[in-house]
Amino acid sequence: MILNGVDFETYLKNYPDENGYFGKYGGSYIDENLFNALVDVAKAYKTICKSAKFINELRRIRKEFQGRPTPVYHCERLSNLLGDVQIYLKREDLNHTGAHKLNHCMGEGLLAKYLGKKKLIAETGAGQHGVALATAAAFFGLECEIHMGEVDVKKQAPNVARMKVLGAKIVVVTEGAKTLKEAVDSAFKAYAEDYENSIYCIGSVLGPHPFPLMVRDFQTIVGEEARSQFKEMTGENPDVVCACVGGGSNSIGMFVPFLNDKGVEIVGVEPLGKGPQKGQHAASIAYGSEGVMHGFNSIMLKDENGEPDEVYSVASGLDYPSVGPEHAFLHDIGRVKYDTISDDEAIEAFFMLSKYEGIIPAVESSHAVAYAMKIAKERKSGSVLVCLSGRGDKDLDFIIEKYGDKYLKD
Repeated sequence: MILNGVDFETYLKNYPDENGYFGKYGGSYIDENLFNALVDVAKAYKTICKSAKFINELRRIRKEFQGRPTPVYHCERLSNLLGDVQIYLKREDLNHTGAHKLNHCMGEGLLAKYLGKKKLIAETGAGQHGVALATAAAFFGLECEIHMGEVDVKKQAPNVARMKVLGAKIVVVTEGAKTLKEAVDSAFKAYAEDYENSIYCIGSVLGPHPFPLMVRDFQTIVGEEARSQFKEMTGENPDVVCACVGGGSNSIGMFVPFLNDKGVEIVGVEPLGKGPQKGQHAASIAYGSEGVMHGFNSIMLKDENGEPDEVYSVASGLDYPSVGPEHAFLHDIGRVKYDTISDDEAIEAFFMLSKYEGIIPAVESSHAVAYAMKIAKERKSGSVLVCLSGRGDKDLDFIIEKYGDKYLKD
């Protein structure tokens, strides 16, 4: 399949280019010392990703430790309730630690061992990336330092506790809005001060090259499994594939294996939050423009001075003012459609999936479920395959406190 000059049959060989660009997006906009450190990481990854020893070890870890492959599940009751469109879930909530994040964290941990590093440093919003990286650090015998905004520390207390139990050091970030952007700022600073002994394990397909490449490659297992499993279940490809998009790791992993399938509509679902007003959402592609932050060029939400704007989402893992450069590229060439779901729609989907299928989703994932539900109400037939990127245990206390009166009436 060729679209706007991009041949998706050879897509993975050509994107990103050697400098980390997806078209005009991506790159590495960082100071010289850190730039050279990441050049070494990129070289090491380029070597190790072709190593049979590395590949076989990662496969063993995925099977014996992570519990892969995760299943595809048909939401028959929910589908029948809404209409005739059939909704399916790729169950990343059943991946060890409860989300897709472990897919790249184990790969990054293995790379750190290869490079002789002693510490893993990362940011986290909803806490799933932090838990996954703390798990990887424990598995490989490495130190772990997780930077997390003070707002999210309070909001995601269960995951904070899990990180501590796993042996991670939690750095509580109190600057700015005290959420995900500030956590990334803090983690990058810590890495810049100790890059010789540590490796920065970014939690999404963000940041300077080679992070968007590495995280995408490690996450592509999600879409590879899902594509094969869905065909085995139904004999065909899904009509629509969708996933939530904050930075975009679960979605890019889900989307890439379907890019060359001409008949598959691919949709990234951004958080509309409380509405389209500035500061009330985190829908970067829908309302942003080209800009550089955290070492990469992409589409970002800006304030009056062209700096990253304040953002909001009920989902801690989605409140980031930019999006992975590959998502910006796929949007520009028209292969992936990006749409929005509000807080209210996501919360309704959270309770609907829980009540009718016995699956409590992460609030992040609920955005994608809500989009599938919208399609099911609007269309007369078809199938939607959703990446259920994580489970909702981490969100329960917050959801019950804020929405219990509405949804949990006696």
